[in-house]
Amino acid sequence: MFDMYLILSGLVLLILVGGLLYTLTTGRFVTARQSEFDAEINEKTRSHPILLNPVFLAYVVGIGLVILFILYHASRI
Repeated sequence: MFDMYLILSGLVLLILVGGLLYTLTTGRFVTARQSEFDAEINEKTRSHPILLNPVFLAYVVGIGLVILFILYHASRI
């Protein structure tokens, strides 16, 4: 039973880390286009563009939840 949870948790963690790396590498290749419909970027977003990215935050929260899941099930045994 423990092995199944460990393997599934490891697979989910691997998928999350792979998706995060793919998102970060893809984001480097995308150029920012300026058009007349672009909103003005505020100072916080300009100084911390990665930290305020909702995709990045979703990965951080997801990885944190997977780690908590692994630790919870590891401590029950």
